[in-house]
Amino acid sequence: MCLEDDEQRDLEQRGIVFNIQKYSVHDGPGIRTIVFLKGCALSCHWCSNPESQNPRPELAYNAGRCLELDKCGHCVTACERGAVSHGRDGKPVIDRSLCAGCAMPCAEACPAQGLLIYGKQRSVDDVLCSVEQDAAFYSRSGGGMTLSGGEPLLQADFAVALLRQARARRLKTAVETCGMVPATSVRAVARYLNYVLFDIKHMDSAAHEARTGRPNTRILENFRILAEEFPDVPILARTPVIPGFNDSEEAIAAIAAFLKPFERVRYEMLPYHRLGTQKYHFLDRRPPMGDVTLDKAVMSRLQGVALDILGSRVQIPR
Repeated sequence: MCLEDDEQRDLEQRGIVFNIQKYSVHDGPGIRTIVFLKGCALSCHWCSNPESQNPRPELAYNAGRCLELDKCGHCVTACERGAVSHGRDGKPVIDRSLCAGCAMPCAEACPAQGLLIYGKQRSVDDVLCSVEQDAAFYSRSGGGMTLSGGEPLLQADFAVALLRQARARRLKTAVETCGMVPATSVRAVARYLNYVLFDIKHMDSAAHEARTGRPNTRILENFRILAEEFPDVPILARTPVIPGFNDSEEAIAAIAAFLKPFERVRYEMLPYHRLGTQKYHFLDRRPPMGDVTLDKAVMSRLQGVALDILGSRVQIPR
């Protein structure tokens, strides 16, 4: 009876999810479904999921889908707080300061999804019902469910319940983490994981804080906890290579040197991309990185630096 009660409590546990992406092949072994949880302690300038940073649901506006107020106007009528008003160009203007704690009926009233909500409260049972729809693909490919974000471990109770019940259903599990969470959260989820993707962005704590908002001390300590206390959980350490931040031989060599003693840890470098830029505009935010790009020759040279230190442990993306 107690076991049944525990399972029911897990299934009823709720968290804020902003996307469930199916048929991914880049976020863990095999074919995977990625569950994106809202909230992150970092504010990386290059973040491709800006809608993930705020832990609460957010209103977004896609002007390209808007039918314009002279043809529609449902959003203005639906908003009881007066947060949505007429703009000079015939499109709605949003006062986001009035949206706090709002159920955002304007988005529900929008027939064209010009207004949409990033983030919805969902139960463990609800999420797993979506994940299990592709169970046949997981069994054939060795895939499963990956929790991502944002930082999924900020919603630790929800993440633990979700992972625990996934494992109970014989689904393989993985997590993508930036590591900026309490050590207790890392230890709580680790026992239910088959795989970890762990971001290490820079070894210089001051440089890390300047571009992410937080120093790297806790991140590196949590990495050591995972690697040393949970030796049976495979880890792929990853570095997003960002122009002007860590795209130097010294920065990559320092990360590789840190990883070298952890012999079972593999390493992957991910080239900077501008995917997600449009979502900043949907949230009335300016993309911090502007128009910068990463030269392919620089990426190739930096991969060579990592290969010299870590050898075959370096995983080169296709």
